[in-house]
Amino acid sequence: MLNNIPNILTLLRIVAIPVFVVIFYLPWSEARFWATFIFCAAAITDWLDGYLARKLGQTSAFGAFLDPVADKLIVVVALIMLVERNPTPFPDVALTLACSIIIGREIVISALREWMAEIGERAQVAVSIIGKIKTLAQMFAIPFLIYEDDIGQFPTAEVGFVLIWIAAILTIWSMVIYLKDAWPIIKNTNNIVEKE
Repeated sequence: MLNNIPNILTLLRIVAIPVFVVIFYLPWSEARFWATFIFCAAAITDWLDGYLARKLGQTSAFGAFLDPVADKLIVVVALIMLVERNPTPFPDVALTLACSIIIGREIVISALREWMAEIGERAQVAVSIIGKIKTLAQMFAIPFLIYEDDIGQFPTAEVGFVLIWIAAILTIWSMVIYLKDAWPIIKNTNNIVEKE
């Protein structure tokens, strides 16, 4: 496990979470910059560990389990902290709702994938292109919201807010796609249970 470079990168991403939280809340002028840096580094290692796993032939069951867990952990932690602080000029409820949609979807889809895996139908809920675009919007939105301060004339928090809502809308869309793909199997499984 620890001689596998992709797994080490994934574990480092999890270890970085408490460091990220502490730095985020430090009363220090550079805190937001370094919190943003840590989140961006984690996002890059998310891509890098998958690339290296394929390139080096170091894919593993442990890595396949841990990688999405690490991704979801840091994203959910970041969203919770952003809701608590709300760096945008918009009402708290607007950011809270967007973040709740994203977190709620992750719970629903994780549960769906686990159930589908148990009945041997995991491939029916593969990642869609909408899900990938959602992740991209989310991974730009969160650093902008963490950093908060404008960069020159670029309204960082406002753009982050728009992107997080784009991610939330795409989140609902991708969840509908997953549930639609899974529905025939769910329905057939219910029929089997009723007949038994």
